[in-house]
Amino acid sequence: MPRNLIPVLIGILIFQAAVAFAEPWSDRITVTVRGHGPDVVLIPGLTCSVAVWDTTATHLAGHYRLHLIQVDGFAGTPAQANAQGPVVQPIVDAIDTYISARGLKEPCVIGHSLGGTIGMMLALQHPKDAGKLMIVDSLPFPGLIFGAYDVDSAKKIAAKMRENTLKQSQKAFARDETRFLRILVKSQEGRKRAADWAVASDKSVVARASYDDLTTDLRPQLDQIKIPVTILYPWDSKSGYSKDQTDAFYRQNYAGLPNKTFARIDDSYHFIMLDQPDAFLKQVDKFLASE
Repeated sequence: MPRNLIPVLIGILIFQAAVAFAEPWSDRITVTVRGHGPDVVLIPGLTCSVAVWDTTATHLAGHYRLHLIQVDGFAGTPAQANAQGPVVQPIVDAIDTYISARGLKEPCVIGHSLGGTIGMMLALQHPKDAGKLMIVDSLPFPGLIFGAYDVDSAKKIAAKMRENTLKQSQKAFARDETRFLRILVKSQEGRKRAADWAVASDKSVVARASYDDLTTDLRPQLDQIKIPVTILYPWDSKSGYSKDQTDAFYRQNYAGLPNKTFARIDDSYHFIMLDQPDAFLKQVDKFLASE
C-alpha cells in the first residue's frame, strides 16, 4: 500500500467511527440526566432554558431519574440543526430517538407550553414513549389563543408573526419578548429569568417553532391518547376571566381526551413553576404517585 494513502485511510476510519457513535438526537436537543429512580422526561416551553425546571429537579432528583430536555437554539444554546426548516416535529423525533436509545420504558413526561404540545405529539406518534403525561398550561390547538379558528386561519396568523420576528432587529426582538413575558410570568424574579432566556434565544428558531406550534391542531386526535393525562393550568384575578370560565375553557378544549385529570393553580400566570412553585410541586408529586 502506498505510504501516502495511510493518512487518508486513517482519516476515513476516524470519520466513520465518529458517525457510528454520534448521538443521533444531539443536533436538535441536549439532554441532562439527574437523579436515580423511575424515569421522568421534562420538556420546557418556547425560548426556555432547562433551568426552568431547577426547583422541580432539586425536589425530584432524590427519587427519580430526570431527563431534562434543552431545545437547541433556545436560551443562548447553539441552534445546530434547528437553524433551518421545521422545528417542532424534528424535536419530537429527537426525543423519541433519545427515549428508544436510552431504553426508557414508558417514562412519565412533563411538558410546559410548547413542551406540552411536544408531549402530546409523543403520546400520539409513539405511544410507548410515555406512561403518563402532565401538560402544564398548553392547548391542543394553541392557535386559538391568537384568534385562529382552524389550521388554515392559524397559518395566516402564524406566518405573519414568523415573518415579523425574522425581520426584527435583535434589539426589537429583545424588547418585544421582554414585554410579552409580563403577561406570562407574575413573579418579578421569574420574569427576569424568563426574559433573559428569551432574549438569548435564536430568533429564527423561535419564529419557526412558534409557527409550528400555532399551526398544530391535535383536538381531532385526542381520543387516541389512552394514557393518563393531567392538565395543569393557571388562573389569576387579573386575567379578566372567572375561575368557572377558566375551568370551562380548558375542559372544552380537552373534551376529546379520554383519561384526564384537571388541576387549576390560582394566583399564577403561564409559568406556574415560577409563580407558584410549592403548589406546582404538590401537583407534580400527585401526578407521579398516581397509578
